[in-house]
Amino acid sequence: MKSPLAKLVQIGSPALLAGPPVLAGDLAVHPGAAALRALLVRKNGFYGFESALHVLPAGRGEGVMDLATWNAPGLWRDAYGPLADGYLFFAEDVFGVQFAFRGAEVVTFDPETGEAEALARDLAAWAQAILEDYNYLTGHELAHEWQRRHGPLKAGERLLPKIPFVMGGPFALDNLYALDAVKGMRFRGDMAKKIHDLPDGSQVKLGTTD
Repeated sequence: MKSPLAKLVQIGSPALLAGPPVLAGDLAVHPGAAALRALLVRKNGFYGFESALHVLPAGRGEGVMDLATWNAPGLWRDAYGPLADGYLFFAEDVFGVQFAFRGAEVVTFDPETGEAEALARDLAAWAQAILEDYNYLTGHELAHEWQRRHGPLKAGERLLPKIPFVMGGPFALDNLYALDAVKGMRFRGDMAKKIHDLPDGSQVKLGTTD
């Protein structure tokens, strides 16, 4: 019987990078590095569930977002300040919700609030959770319907809400648009810092994604 990780890898796209994964520096010594390397040895980055799930590869390749770049402080993490500290971000759903290691456990990191929520005790349990509830955990149904209407998402794009979900925006096609993932994270990082620890009902002035 195949393991959850093996099943997830099997149903994913072709590898995003050829060759073995390369984790160096801070990534290599993170508590989640060994488990992540074991996954990426099977397939070095991939998309799954019609691009709703994006697992980042480790290494360098032209035009391919990789783990080291994605986790670099100056790409988007700085937009969240200390809210993004201590995580190894390795995958994301179609809305840019991040899957990340916090120690050895896997958490979800909400890009609109900067809040993390425990999801799985380890990477194998994360894969099992994805397989059992991929529609909720990746946004597959909306990703499928949006792409039927607008065409496939480009590499590096995620679906963002026109009205943020945290501000009451609906999970509906008409509230979604495609945007480069880095721009989307930076925009929402500013929002997350502004609303962090604010009481419910507080007004927040947002910038733009341009």
